[in-house]
Amino acid sequence: MQNAVESPAVVRPATLKASFSIERLSPTIGAEIGNIDLTQALDDDQYLGLRAALLEHKLLVFRDQDISAAQQVALARRFGELEVHPVFPHHPDHPELVVLGGDSKIPGRENIYHSDVSWRAQPSMGSMLRCIECPAVGGDTLWVNMAEAYRRLPDAMRESIDGLIAVHDLLPAFGTRMTPQEREARRAAFPPVMHPVVRTHPETGERVLYVNEAFTTHLANYIEKHEVRFGFDFRLAEMDLLQYLYRQATAPEYQVRLKWRPNTIAFWDNRSTQHYAIQDYFPARRRMLRATIIGDVPV
Repeated sequence: MQNAVESPAVVRPATLKASFSIERLSPTIGAEIGNIDLTQALDDDQYLGLRAALLEHKLLVFRDQDISAAQQVALARRFGELEVHPVFPHHPDHPELVVLGGDSKIPGRENIYHSDVSWRAQPSMGSMLRCIECPAVGGDTLWVNMAEAYRRLPDAMRESIDGLIAVHDLLPAFGTRMTPQEREARRAAFPPVMHPVVRTHPETGERVLYVNEAFTTHLANYIEKHEVRFGFDFRLAEMDLLQYLYRQATAPEYQVRLKWRPNTIAFWDNRSTQHYAIQDYFPARRRMLRATIIGDVPV
């Protein structure tokens, strides 16, 4: 039976005076923001307006924003403290910016549905990705509304995953890029963490399906919630459930697809979305800079 859960109202400031325009990109997720110059520091009304728009649309797209690396850092920092990623290469002058994308020798490897740094004890609030260079065709990115994915789960499935805890791990996705010594050091610094399978968005109150195939490895308490006959029964049933939950991100009804152009900026809410960078452009070059805003502990 399809559920009938209503989405909670998005929290908004009482009054918004920001003058930028908002054009929805799909019925479910995404909006393009116009009439704004991001080379200039955001005033308070612009900041509050963009934050409210982010909560409502979950992905904001800005076109033709020829900003510097320093301006990108300052813009992202307006929304919170920035992390330094422990694996990706960094901008030489701004360690808060990671360099993403492939070239004629090394394909990009972000083509898997994921939420950025869900392997941290305190994962990302949001990410701000700027296109420096991209092919004329190819290299699009998909974003997924995982609050909508949870809302539209069958009633019985929502009940079965309530209270489940998922384990998120850095190494399965990034370990192949490391030497054994680096893996040992990263494991000590970033042990696996546990987050609820369904988290509550701290600003909107939405319930969000919070497992992803890049970083979620298993369920910590499956056997406490589900009766099983044998050990193998438990393991197979747990894997089947996780695979079902992973697949929710692939539903086109929850997605939007962005075609990049140089000086395009995408700003998304990592607490309620997943994304997938399509690797269909190799050996063309694609270069992006990403700032990641530290978030809260999922509950």
